[in-house]
Amino acid sequence: MINKNNLPKKIPVFPLSNFIFFPNTSAPLNIFEPRYVQMIEESIKTDRMIGMVQPKNSKNSIKPDLYDVGCLGKITNFNETDDGRYVIVLNGIIRFNIEEELENKKLFREFKVNFNNFSSDLDEKNENIKFSDLDLIFNNLKKIFEKQGYIINWDELKKQSLDQTINTLSMASPFTREEKQMLLEAKDLEFRKQKLEQIVKIYTSDNFSNKTIQ
Repeated sequence: MINKNNLPKKIPVFPLSNFIFFPNTSAPLNIFEPRYVQMIEESIKTDRMIGMVQPKNSKNSIKPDLYDVGCLGKITNFNETDDGRYVIVLNGIIRFNIEEELENKKLFREFKVNFNNFSSDLDEKNENIKFSDLDLIFNNLKKIFEKQGYIINWDELKKQSLDQTINTLSMASPFTREEKQMLLEAKDLEFRKQKLEQIVKIYTSDNFSNKTIQ
Protein backbone atom coordinates (compact mmCIF):
# COMPACT_ATOMS: atom_id res chain seq x y z
CA MET A 1 0.00 0.00 0.00
CA ILE A 2 1.44 3.36 -1.07
CA ASN A 3 1.00 6.32 1.25
CA LYS A 4 2.54 9.74 1.72
CA ASN A 5 5.26 8.38 3.99
CA ASN A 6 6.77 5.86 1.60
CA LEU A 7 6.94 7.93 -1.57
CA PRO A 8 10.44 8.28 -3.05
CA LYS A 9 12.26 11.60 -2.75
CA LYS A 10 14.22 11.05 -5.95
CA ILE A 11 12.94 9.33 -9.08
CA PRO A 12 14.12 8.41 -12.57
CA VAL A 13 12.17 10.36 -15.19
CA PHE A 14 10.96 9.31 -18.62
CA PRO A 15 10.24 12.41 -20.76
CA LEU A 16 7.57 11.62 -23.35
CA SER A 17 6.27 14.35 -25.63
CA ASN A 18 2.53 15.00 -25.95
CA PHE A 19 1.75 12.30 -23.39
CA ILE A 20 0.19 12.89 -19.99
CA PHE A 21 -0.32 10.28 -17.35
CA PHE A 22 -2.70 10.39 -14.38
CA PRO A 23 -3.12 8.70 -11.01
CA ASN A 24 -5.49 5.72 -11.17
CA THR A 25 -4.87 5.14 -14.86
CA SER A 26 -2.58 2.67 -16.61
CA ALA A 27 -0.56 2.86 -19.80
CA PRO A 28 1.36 0.28 -21.85
CA LEU A 29 4.81 1.50 -22.90
CA ASN A 30 7.31 0.09 -25.37
CA ILE A 31 10.82 0.87 -24.09
CA PHE A 32 13.61 0.57 -26.66
CA GLU A 33 16.09 3.45 -26.26
CA PRO A 34 19.21 2.24 -24.38
CA ARG A 35 18.95 4.99 -21.73
CA TYR A 36 15.38 4.06 -20.87
CA VAL A 37 16.06 0.33 -21.05
CA GLN A 38 18.71 1.00 -18.38
CA MET A 39 16.17 3.02 -16.39
CA ILE A 40 13.60 0.21 -16.48
CA GLU A 41 16.15 -2.44 -15.54
CA GLU A 42 17.26 -0.43 -12.50
CA SER A 43 13.69 0.38 -11.52
CA ILE A 44 12.64 -3.28 -11.68
CA LYS A 45 15.43 -4.12 -9.21
CA THR A 46 14.26 -1.47 -6.72
CA ASP A 47 10.80 0.04 -6.15
CA ARG A 48 9.56 -0.17 -9.78
CA MET A 49 8.65 3.53 -9.75
CA ILE A 50 9.38 6.03 -12.51
CA GLY A 51 8.15 9.53 -13.30
CA MET A 52 6.45 10.54 -16.55
CA VAL A 53 6.96 14.17 -17.58
CA GLN A 54 6.37 16.06 -20.81
CA PRO A 55 9.37 17.81 -22.36
CA LYS A 56 8.82 21.41 -23.37
CA ASN A 57 9.25 22.45 -26.97
CA SER A 58 13.01 22.13 -26.90
CA LYS A 59 15.50 21.53 -29.68
CA ASN A 60 17.66 19.55 -27.26
CA SER A 61 16.44 15.97 -27.75
CA ILE A 62 19.13 14.55 -25.45
CA LYS A 63 18.38 16.74 -22.42
CA PRO A 64 15.22 18.77 -23.08
CA ASP A 65 13.69 21.22 -20.64
CA LEU A 66 10.81 19.58 -18.79
CA TYR A 67 7.53 20.80 -17.40
CA ASP A 68 7.51 21.19 -13.63
CA VAL A 69 4.63 18.75 -13.04
CA GLY A 70 4.55 15.05 -13.89
CA CYS A 71 3.07 11.83 -12.55
CA LEU A 72 4.70 9.00 -10.65
CA GLY A 73 3.90 5.52 -11.90
CA LYS A 74 4.63 1.98 -10.76
CA ILE A 75 5.57 -0.82 -13.14
CA THR A 76 2.97 -3.53 -12.54
CA ASN A 77 3.88 -5.77 -15.46
CA PHE A 78 6.90 -6.13 -17.71
CA ASN A 79 8.26 -8.39 -20.44
CA GLU A 80 11.71 -8.36 -21.99
CA THR A 81 11.68 -9.06 -25.73
CA ASP A 82 14.25 -11.01 -27.71
CA ASP A 83 15.60 -7.80 -29.23
CA GLY A 84 16.28 -6.18 -25.85
CA ARG A 85 13.17 -4.02 -25.50
CA TYR A 86 10.88 -3.86 -22.48
CA VAL A 87 7.10 -3.82 -22.79
CA ILE A 88 5.70 -2.53 -19.51
CA VAL A 89 2.42 -1.53 -17.93
CA LEU A 90 2.66 1.56 -15.77
CA ASN A 91 0.01 2.41 -13.17
CA GLY A 92 -0.35 6.05 -12.11
CA ILE A 93 0.03 6.87 -8.41
CA ILE A 94 0.40 10.59 -7.70
CA ARG A 95 1.46 13.79 -9.45
CA PHE A 96 4.63 15.59 -8.38
CA ASN A 97 6.54 18.86 -8.70
CA ILE A 98 10.14 18.73 -9.88
CA GLU A 99 12.52 20.46 -7.46
CA GLU A 100 15.90 19.91 -9.08
CA GLU A 101 17.81 17.61 -11.37
CA LEU A 102 20.37 15.34 -9.73
CA GLU A 103 23.79 14.66 -11.16
CA ASN A 104 24.49 11.01 -11.96
CA LYS A 105 26.65 8.87 -14.23
CA LYS A 106 23.69 7.01 -15.69
CA LEU A 107 22.22 7.20 -19.16
CA PHE A 108 18.88 8.45 -17.82
CA ARG A 109 17.95 11.50 -15.75
CA GLU A 110 16.95 11.60 -12.08
CA PHE A 111 15.19 14.35 -10.18
CA LYS A 112 14.41 15.38 -6.64
CA VAL A 113 10.62 15.75 -6.44
CA ASN A 114 7.91 16.53 -3.93
CA PHE A 115 4.27 15.50 -3.78
CA ASN A 116 2.96 18.14 -1.36
CA ASN A 117 0.65 19.86 -3.83
CA PHE A 118 -0.99 16.62 -4.92
CA SER A 119 -1.54 14.59 -1.75
CA SER A 120 -5.25 14.40 -2.60
CA ASP A 121 -4.33 12.07 -5.49
CA LEU A 122 -3.92 9.32 -2.86
CA ASP A 123 -7.32 9.95 -1.27
CA GLU A 124 -10.58 8.23 -2.09
CA LYS A 125 -12.51 10.35 -4.59
CA ASN A 126 -15.85 11.78 -3.51
CA GLU A 127 -16.67 13.96 -6.49
CA ASN A 128 -20.11 15.40 -7.18
CA ILE A 129 -19.78 14.99 -10.94
CA LYS A 130 -22.15 12.52 -12.61
CA PHE A 131 -21.73 10.70 -15.91
CA SER A 132 -24.68 12.68 -17.26
CA ASP A 133 -22.50 15.78 -16.80
CA LEU A 134 -20.14 14.37 -19.43
CA ASP A 135 -22.67 14.16 -22.27
CA LEU A 136 -21.41 17.35 -23.92
CA ILE A 137 -17.79 16.22 -23.67
CA PHE A 138 -18.62 12.75 -25.02
CA ASN A 139 -20.62 14.05 -27.98
CA ASN A 140 -18.09 16.68 -29.02
CA LEU A 141 -15.07 14.45 -28.46
CA LYS A 142 -16.63 11.77 -30.66
CA LYS A 143 -16.67 14.28 -33.52
CA ILE A 144 -13.06 15.28 -32.85
CA PHE A 145 -11.88 11.67 -32.65
CA GLU A 146 -13.74 10.72 -35.83
CA LYS A 147 -12.15 13.61 -37.76
CA GLN A 148 -8.71 12.45 -36.61
CA GLY A 149 -9.38 8.78 -37.36
CA TYR A 150 -9.16 7.77 -33.69
CA ILE A 151 -11.11 4.74 -32.54
CA ILE A 152 -12.44 4.75 -28.96
CA ASN A 153 -14.58 2.08 -27.32
CA TRP A 154 -17.01 4.48 -25.67
CA ASP A 155 -19.09 1.74 -24.02
CA GLU A 156 -16.01 0.31 -22.31
CA LEU A 157 -14.90 3.80 -21.32
CA LYS A 158 -18.15 4.39 -19.46
CA LYS A 159 -17.57 1.24 -17.39
CA GLN A 160 -14.62 2.93 -15.69
CA SER A 161 -14.90 5.10 -12.62
CA LEU A 162 -15.68 8.76 -13.29
CA ASP A 163 -12.17 10.02 -12.56
CA GLN A 164 -10.67 7.28 -14.74
CA THR A 165 -13.01 8.24 -17.60
CA ILE A 166 -12.14 11.95 -17.48
CA ASN A 167 -8.44 11.21 -17.11
CA THR A 168 -8.45 8.64 -19.94
CA LEU A 169 -10.18 11.13 -22.24
CA SER A 170 -7.60 13.76 -21.30
CA MET A 171 -4.76 11.33 -22.03
CA ALA A 172 -6.12 10.07 -25.33
CA SER A 173 -7.41 13.31 -26.83
CA PRO A 174 -5.42 14.82 -29.73
CA PHE A 175 -4.68 18.13 -28.02
CA THR A 176 -1.47 20.16 -27.90
CA ARG A 177 1.19 19.46 -25.29
CA GLU A 178 0.29 22.76 -23.56
CA GLU A 179 -3.38 21.82 -23.36
CA LYS A 180 -2.55 18.34 -22.06
CA GLN A 181 -0.23 19.82 -19.46
CA MET A 182 -3.00 22.15 -18.34
CA LEU A 183 -5.28 19.16 -17.81
CA LEU A 184 -2.59 17.33 -15.86
CA GLU A 185 -2.02 20.29 -13.55
CA ALA A 186 -5.73 20.87 -12.85
CA LYS A 187 -6.12 20.82 -9.07
CA ASP A 188 -9.07 18.40 -8.97
CA LEU A 189 -11.47 16.43 -11.14
CA GLU A 190 -14.09 19.18 -11.34
CA PHE A 191 -11.54 21.71 -12.55
CA ARG A 192 -10.13 19.21 -15.06
CA LYS A 193 -13.63 18.56 -16.39
CA GLN A 194 -14.19 22.31 -16.83
CA LYS A 195 -10.90 22.74 -18.69
CA LEU A 196 -11.63 19.71 -20.85
CA GLU A 197 -15.02 21.18 -21.78
CA GLN A 198 -13.43 24.53 -22.67
CA ILE A 199 -10.78 22.94 -24.88
CA VAL A 200 -13.29 20.68 -26.63
CA LYS A 201 -15.64 23.61 -27.24
CA ILE A 202 -12.87 25.62 -28.90
CA TYR A 203 -11.86 22.71 -31.12
CA THR A 204 -15.41 22.03 -32.26
CA SER A 205 -16.32 25.69 -32.81
CA ASP A 206 -13.14 26.26 -34.83
CA ASN A 207 -13.61 23.10 -36.87
CA PHE A 208 -10.54 21.60 -35.22
CA SER A 209 -8.20 24.48 -35.92
CA ASN A 210 -5.78 24.45 -33.04
CA LYS A 211 -6.02 27.22 -30.42
CA THR A 212 -4.47 26.65 -27.03
CA ILE A 213 -6.64 27.81 -24.15
CA GLN A 214 -5.00 29.86 -21.40
